[in-house]
Amino acid sequence: MKEKHTGIVKYRLDPERPVRLAPRQKVILQRMTDDQLDYSDIPPQKGVNWTRPGALVPSENKQQITLRLDADVLKFFRKTGKRYQSRINAALREYVNAHKKAV
Repeated sequence: MKEKHTGIVKYRLDPERPVRLAPRQKVILQRMTDDQLDYSDIPPQKGVNWTRPGALVPSENKQQITLRLDADVLKFFRKTGKRYQSRINAALREYVNAHKKAV
């Protein structure tokens, strides 16, 4: 059976073999400071202070369910590391709190 090609190219960062920079790129990177970074493509955050989740909530306060999420949403949260489910819960809590105030 032939393999289906989607045209999507995937790259993985291997910390053991980092991407080699050209000498010019190294000079630019060494001279750059944090205040020179361009954040213009990031939409403004209105009143949301995203932090890592705090201490674990006792399991008696939680309910186990099955939840279907879009693949890109799940991929984003999984990339944030361990306890990504707690971060999903925190994002949903922010949504609930924002809508409680509106009602």
